[in-house]
Amino acid sequence: MCQVFISADPTLYESRARSVRLHGVATSIKLENLFWQVLDEIAARDGMGVPQLCTKLYDELVEERGAVDNFASFLRVCCGRYMALQLSGGIPQDASIPIRSLNARRVLATERYPAASTAQHRQAA
Repeated sequence: MCQVFISADPTLYESRARSVRLHGVATSIKLENLFWQVLDEIAARDGMGVPQLCTKLYDELVEERGAVDNFASFLRVCCGRYMALQLSGGIPQDASIPIRSLNARRVLATERYPAASTAQHRQAA
């Protein structure tokens, strides 16, 4: 089992910090290279760069939730959900289809582990 995971290219799990401006304020975000690659793919789908995507995600998160406790962790979860939603068919594999063109409710309906189910699963364990 472990061979599936340990055979990963070590550059994928090397961390790299990037400076991103969020409303004129330079912020350093440290993520593993794999996550930077996924963020680049997500951004490219909608004609953005990673800094623009980070600003958009940050703004929408603040609007929805208020304060942002750990933005780097949030970005990692975004990447994981993006990949999981592609596997479930909610987000097309075709990277030429912009994410902004998708119906969010339809995409989220394909999610295998929605937040409420995860919380219920933890309580049952």
